Amino acid sequence: MLETIHIYHTNDVHSHFDRWPKITNYITKMRQLHASQNEQMLLVDIGDHMDRFHPISEATYGKTNIQLLNQLKYDYVTIGNNEGITMSYDQLDSLYDEAEFKVLLANLYDREEKLPNWTQPYDIYVTPSGFKIGITGLTVHYIALYKLLGWNIKDPFIVLKEVLAQLKEKTDMILLLSHLGINEDKQIANNFPEIDVILGGHTHHLLKNGELLNNTLLCCAQKYGNYIGHVTLQIDTTKNKLIKSEASVIRTNDLPECEDTKKRLDHYWNESIEILDKDIITTLEEELKIDWFNDSPFSSLLASILKEWCEGDLSMVNAGLLLESLPKGNITRRDLHRVCPHPINPCKVEVRGDQLKEIILQANTELMERLEIKGLGFRGKVMGKMVYDGVEIKAKRLSDGMRHITDIKINGEEIDPDKIYSVATIDMFTFGMLFPEIRDAKDKKYFMPEMLRDLLAEALSKAK
Repeated sequence: MLETIHIYHTNDVHSHFDRWPKITNYITKMRQLHASQNEQMLLVDIGDHMDRFHPISEATYGKTNIQLLNQLKYDYVTIGNNEGITMSYDQLDSLYDEAEFKVLLANLYDREEKLPNWTQPYDIYVTPSGFKIGITGLTVHYIALYKLLGWNIKDPFIVLKEVLAQLKEKTDMILLLSHLGINEDKQIANNFPEIDVILGGHTHHLLKNGELLNNTLLCCAQKYGNYIGHVTLQIDTTKNKLIKSEASVIRTNDLPECEDTKKRLDHYWNESIEILDKDIITTLEEELKIDWFNDSPFSSLLASILKEWCEGDLSMVNAGLLLESLPKGNITRRDLHRVCPHPINPCKVEVRGDQLKEIILQANTELMERLEIKGLGFRGKVMGKMVYDGVEIKAKRLSDGMRHITDIKINGEEIDPDKIYSVATIDMFTFGMLFPEIRDAKDKKYFMPEMLRDLLAEALSKAK
């Protein structure tokens, strides 16, 4: 006898709710179809469903995301870095209070070195025929960032080995919900052949028909709800054995919408805007202007606040982080979220003067200022001009048409190539390839859970 199990998976939705009515409509119809055919169905999310760039998620600190997952009757979720490190300890600790699904997360521990009470390391799903699927979840281990928030994140490979030792004798197959990224998923497939299927996320990769590696089926459905992942399992019930697994994705752009979900999201939007508008930060007597490519009062304010907050010798921050000017009049939490929606935190980095000079020279190019950024927490359009506090730069445009820096002073003194400078900046620069000297610096200090808009709110409220 054969038994069919359908697993639908989403990952890295990042609060892109415009596609949620399509996802809702499709999943609801598939649930009805499989029920009519006596087939089992599971619905799982692989993390980063929430992103505080969206007012709905910002206003409720992700609680509305949980309601949406409940309404669609998800069975299992794991967390991504947006759930894990863009909120305070208490906000994450209460995020899943009303969850009607199981949160599977084996490598996150609380202040007492215990698993949080809102999660479990694994679950065993038993089909009507008695076939047992061991399911576990792992999230990317940003050790320093989780530690600052009060959490203890553990090496997913070490934890996975421990979990598999418990699951192997109790189950007929093993499914991993992995918010680790494609490279780690491939490493797991090579090192742990007992895992049958890995549902992935974090790196936003798209595997349209999955990828079979060392008998493990790797799957992922890209990002933003652009796709829904679908894995079909064929079970031989006489032998309690998985005999076939197939992966595919469904492009949501081609799907009809659920009108009830659209109305519900409109309601959540209005509620969220009301919450954010009630919180008045300050009243401006005149517009606080931003210019992405020239000096402006708003970007200068951000650089000044950043230097003070991090107690740096100097600060550097790109003007493109501020999406709009702040208007004259009352400024609310909604206004600050609109102009600075990024889940980006302050950071202080120690670099030598010769390295700092290279950073400034690179940042000063028009190519860098016009660079369109995707990811790293950035939710804007272009980098914009690098703005400093504590740095004086002299530059002139030469015959080649390019700006060339002729002199750099730090707090009134010529930059010393051998001196160590404390640079107040943003965590975005410590990841990726933008500024290797910052990324590779050994001495970094992150400030969490405060985001840039929190710094702005505090500074503006003091100026009332």
